[in-house]
Amino acid sequence: MTLPKKIDPQGAIEAMWKLAPEYAKAKAERIYLEEFRKTKKALLMKASGVDAIGAQEREAYAHPDYAALLEGLKAAVEAEETLRWRLVSTEAAVEVWRSQEASNRAVDRSAR
Repeated sequence: MTLPKKIDPQGAIEAMWKLAPEYAKAKAERIYLEEFRKTKKALLMKASGVDAIGAQEREAYAHPDYAALLEGLKAAVEAEETLRWRLVSTEAAVEVWRSQEASNRAVDRSAR
């Protein structure tokens, strides 16, 4: 991805506005999966049919459903981080624009 030569602050703000709901959804999904992981482990431990807690835990962690949940969590974290860094880079573009505008004003004042 190449950066634009001229920064459009209004466009950057609009991009942040559009990304915000996607980011919120991605973050909610990640947090949900992190919390559900505990529930899934408990359910799998209960369903293992083994009495020893350590064996129940081993069975739960080895279960394909638990592995699938971890894959989902991995995807959720990736989606959240992608959106977060898009927002961060857009915020940075606005800051660069602000700095450029301040520099332009300083040059204009010194030229008078």
